[in-house]
Amino acid sequence: MATIPHQRVRGRPAHPNGPTFLTYTPDGTKLITAGSNNVIRVYITGSDGEPTNIDDCQDNNTALAANNNLFIAGAENGSVCVYSLETYLYEKMLTRCTLPIRDVALSPDGNWAAVASDELEIKIVNTMDTMHALYIRDLPKPPKHLSFHPSGSYLAVSCTDGIIYVYSISTEEPTLTKKYDGLIRRLESDDERSSKAIWHPDGRAFAIPTVTRDVQVVSQDDGEKQRAFSGGHMGDITALAWSPNGAMLATSASDRKIVLWDSRTQKTIARYDYSGVINIAWHPHNNIFSFVTSEGELFIYPNFLSAENWRIFQQPPQPAPFIHDPLSDKPGNARKTLVNGIVKPHTESRAERRGTPDSLDDILGPQSGGEEEDFVEDDDGAGYLEGINGHGKRSNGHLDGLDRPDVKRRTTYQTWQPEIHQAFQPGSTPWKGNRRYLCLNLTGFVWTVDQDTHHTVTVEFYDREQHRDFHFTDPYLYDKACLSENPATVFYRPHETWTARADWRTQLPAAENVTSISLSDSYVVVTTSTNFVRIFTLFGTPLRIYRQKSSPTVTCASWRDYILTMGNGAVGGDGCTKLLYTIENVKRDEVCQSEDTVALTDNAQIKSVFFSDNGDPCIYDSSGTLLLLQHWRTPGQARWVPLLDTKTLERLAGGRKEESYWPVAVAQDKFHCIILKGGDQCPYFPKPLLSEFDFKIPCATAAVEDSSNTSAGEGPRLEESFVRSSLMLSLLDDLISATNASHSQRTELSQREIEVDKVLLQLLNAECREGEERGMKALEIVGLMRDRSGKMLEAAGKVAGRYGRLVLQEKINELAERRLMGMDEEDT
Repeated sequence: MATIPHQRVRGRPAHPNGPTFLTYTPDGTKLITAGSNNVIRVYITGSDGEPTNIDDCQDNNTALAANNNLFIAGAENGSVCVYSLETYLYEKMLTRCTLPIRDVALSPDGNWAAVASDELEIKIVNTMDTMHALYIRDLPKPPKHLSFHPSGSYLAVSCTDGIIYVYSISTEEPTLTKKYDGLIRRLESDDERSSKAIWHPDGRAFAIPTVTRDVQVVSQDDGEKQRAFSGGHMGDITALAWSPNGAMLATSASDRKIVLWDSRTQKTIARYDYSGVINIAWHPHNNIFSFVTSEGELFIYPNFLSAENWRIFQQPPQPAPFIHDPLSDKPGNARKTLVNGIVKPHTESRAERRGTPDSLDDILGPQSGGEEEDFVEDDDGAGYLEGINGHGKRSNGHLDGLDRPDVKRRTTYQTWQPEIHQAFQPGSTPWKGNRRYLCLNLTGFVWTVDQDTHHTVTVEFYDREQHRDFHFTDPYLYDKACLSENPATVFYRPHETWTARADWRTQLPAAENVTSISLSDSYVVVTTSTNFVRIFTLFGTPLRIYRQKSSPTVTCASWRDYILTMGNGAVGGDGCTKLLYTIENVKRDEVCQSEDTVALTDNAQIKSVFFSDNGDPCIYDSSGTLLLLQHWRTPGQARWVPLLDTKTLERLAGGRKEESYWPVAVAQDKFHCIILKGGDQCPYFPKPLLSEFDFKIPCATAAVEDSSNTSAGEGPRLEESFVRSSLMLSLLDDLISATNASHSQRTELSQREIEVDKVLLQLLNAECREGEERGMKALEIVGLMRDRSGKMLEAAGKVAGRYGRLVLQEKINELAERRLMGMDEEDT
């Protein structure tokens, strides 16, 4: 954009040549400047008179900060002084350093002042009690710039080593929370060029000038680069500042330009020609922009913004320019929350006035009596009542319509809203910077990169001997993907084909969005925002479409001919909708489980749903529990069994580690996941490593009376092993009963039965060792054995005889004889 024509503002001589600083008070009534002399000037906004000079100041001021009542100035001699804006007099010495001051910053509440000097420490001093101070002493190089977070809880420090440090100052001991390397250039502490991190008004990101003369926005939560303001300057940036609402960014540089940017588009919207600008400041409320130069001149620019840009300035607070804003990323089936009551009619012209946080109305709640405006009676004809018509009569505007409930009860109708489970795509992560995973499983992973005008999608496999990695340009901006051993799909693309072109793409009807997709060896399943379930063959033939009973839809999964869909059901006692699932066999057109409940604890959310390598449905919830669905092929018999509670892992014992787990798959009788360190909620790049954990069913453990007994923990361990091995046997038995089992599967079933009996035999040994009083439980354990050949029962009798439990041995022999004759206990 070319420099726009404007009436050039004349500079005001404020200070001698050299570094000059300025700042507005938060209320915008005063503008304060300081420079290389011992005079600080205070200008009254809107006044053409001479400024107020404060003469008893230090020479060579190098930093300035202000609130509505006072301002703080730092000087080259290391002193930091406080001056009153009411009396315009020196008040006190805030602190003193041995080396020159480089920056000062006031917290948003004005209670704390951060001081940076050429020393290797930062002082954070209480402005009311200067003896109360916090210290940051772990800096490797001197700091150059300081910036308080809008909440006052964090302090961003730009150091001369080219690193930005963010400290949490909410405790007595400041702690380093983030460290950003490679974003800013290395500068000397007295360099006129800037490396300052300026927080966006919404507090979720900050902007910094880069080596390439651009401005980069960085997310505070994950430290990822977001949008960038590029191509506006040919020289190094000397100053930058967000507009009060965050909708615009102003920058100055050594190329004699002041550039105004639109935060939403990152495009330049105005340019101004002024040389030597080293500090800039927006007026908090008015269309005024001020800046100072290295020659000591002050420019106060009224009507700085054009009419169009002034409208941008007057907008409500705007969000930080993220590549993919977490606040705007909503599920495809996002809808208004269901309300138990009526909706306020749109014919009302104004909303009800919102009270202050501690207002009496908010404390007492809705009044049960008459309306507040009826308190005053117009008993003297003075016209206190509103709504008198031209005939001197009171109108009926105060009456409620006959077609709606009493207005006094309307608030009661609208106070409660149920919570619904939002839709999600299993195995996908949210945007982090310009990247996200579309799919993560044991086959491989699919990830996409936002290139502004298009996306690039990469598909990589763990087994590169069987499949070849590939990537492609994505002009359609796909946001969901699945990956299986046979085909991989974002749009459908097989790994191998004997035809020239095998990929396909389909378009859904208008206003219908995809909420989740799944892929098996037989079908592609799609759930949509209109609660349709669409089933396609692998090469795009529509096979089935129906509307899901439970809605809104949440997610889906598939394995071979089976598909599982989830949706919201009826509202439970906790105010949340119950999560329901349906499993059907598409090939046979049979429903295995219809609208059954997903077993979640109170306030828990489902994190992922998938089928195991043996085809059993699994879920992982926000409480860290992995559950598997047992007997799901038999209608009405399914139940969710916990396979692993990650909170009970030995690696987390004693609180030594703080980590969570991102579920990937259940395969080979193990839980495969990605370990997330600290407070991370999802995996990120580079590609994370997979970890695996053995199943451990959370069985109830009896209290151990004698802690010195080394074998005390053997019983609970064997009991858990018995429950787990019995579950695995049950799953395999269900699979063989429902499919054409192979010889190897039947052999495996027999082996698993033997393994269950072996665990019971070990448990019997432990009980016999404990004493004769355990005889009843020991006999019960023997009765659980599945072996019909008699070998295991014979071995059980020998175990009892080894420990001298003759009565128990006799009863075991009797049980063996009954089984040999086909007379089980149920027949006696």
